[in-house]
Order: sequence, then structure tokens, then C-alpha cells
Amino acid sequence: MNWDAIQSGLPGYLDGAWLTLQLLGASLSIGLIAALPLALLRASANPWARQPVWAFTYVIRGTPMLVQLFLIYYGLAQFSAVRESALWPWLSEAWFCAVLAFGLNTCAYTVEIFAGCITATPRGEIEAARALGLSRAQLHRRILLPSALRRALPAYSNEVIMMLHGTSLASIVTLLDLTGAAREVNSRFYAPFEAFLTAAVFYLALTFLLVGLFHLAERRFLTHLRPRMT
Repeated sequence: MNWDAIQSGLPGYLDGAWLTLQLLGASLSIGLIAALPLALLRASANPWARQPVWAFTYVIRGTPMLVQLFLIYYGLAQFSAVRESALWPWLSEAWFCAVLAFGLNTCAYTVEIFAGCITATPRGEIEAARALGLSRAQLHRRILLPSALRRALPAYSNEVIMMLHGTSLASIVTLLDLTGAAREVNSRFYAPFEAFLTAAVFYLALTFLLVGLFHLAERRFLTHLRPRMT
């Protein structure tokens, strides 16, 4: 075991972990904000509202995230209209393209998670809300979305963990995240086992932290769904 390689690479790993968390936080924020209204449309009885969202989630979930990242970072640059547009300063940045690709990917999966929880809302809750005279907007804001978001926590936690691991693709577009830091250490010391094992330990620690946070959230918001002892 080359401990010198691990020790000298620790600053790079810490910087890579911080960049990984930035990518994760930005992509999850984009995906979550976009997924909330799309999930309502996906769960709608109106096919004109439901089918376009279904097509979006089907295409995104049916193609690899690496391909999506390549299409955004490398593919869009071949069009002169894109290079001459006001968006080009953003689309020419690897960080923005990575966040956009990751955000679209997690949005598609989150839409399906939330839409499934919305459609699984007990009918009694909806009927009780209507009996109280709640409007359609109030029904969605006070009953459907809060109830669905609570029940979605276990499935969404898995999506967050998968997204954390998916951010390792950012190193392919020149970003020095955790995997990029491991590649740097390997290129300097020719120690692939030590380099990528250290990165795996960092990913494992971040995963453990996120799982713990979600367990706390589930204990806080899903207590009413636990079976009661008699």
C-alpha cells in the first residue's frame, strides 16, 4: 500500500469531495424544483398534460446519463446557432453542462417517484379535503403534495444516492471531482489501487452521511405510517 500517494493526494480528494457535493446539490435542486409541477402533470387524468411528461421521462430514463452528458457538453457545440446564442457562455462551461445533464436525469426519475406517490394517495384523504371545501389548488398544496412527498422519502433517498454516484461521470468532462482527484493521483504515482480505493472511501462516507440524514427525515415525517404496537 502506497501511503505516501494517499497522503499527498488528500488535499485533492477534499477539493474533489467539495466539488462532488456542489454538483450533487445543484443537480438535485434543479431536478426537484422541475419535478414538482411535472409530477402533477404526470399524475393528471388529462392525456394532453400527461403524455408529454411521460415521453420526457421515458427518453431520459431510457438513455445512459453518460450519453446525455456527452450530447450536452460535446454535441451542442457543433451547432453554430448554439455557439452564437446568449447561452453559449454557460454551455461552454463543463460545470454547467454537468449540472444540466445531472439535473435533467434526476428530474425524470424524481417525476416518476412523485407521480406514483400522488396517484397512490388514499382516496379518503382527497374526499375529506373536498368535504372541507378546499379548492383544487388548496387540495394540491395542502393534501396531495405534502402527503406524496412524505411517502416518497424512501424512494427519493435511493435516487439521491444514485445521483451521488452518478456525479463521478463529471471527471470525464475535465472536472476534478472525487473520481477526477483519484485519476490525478493515479497519473502521478501510478497507484490505481490506492487512488481509487481512497475515492471509494470518500464516496462511502458521503453515502453513509446521506443515508443517515434521510433516516432522520423518515423518522420525523413517516412516524404516522409505522404500525402501532398493541
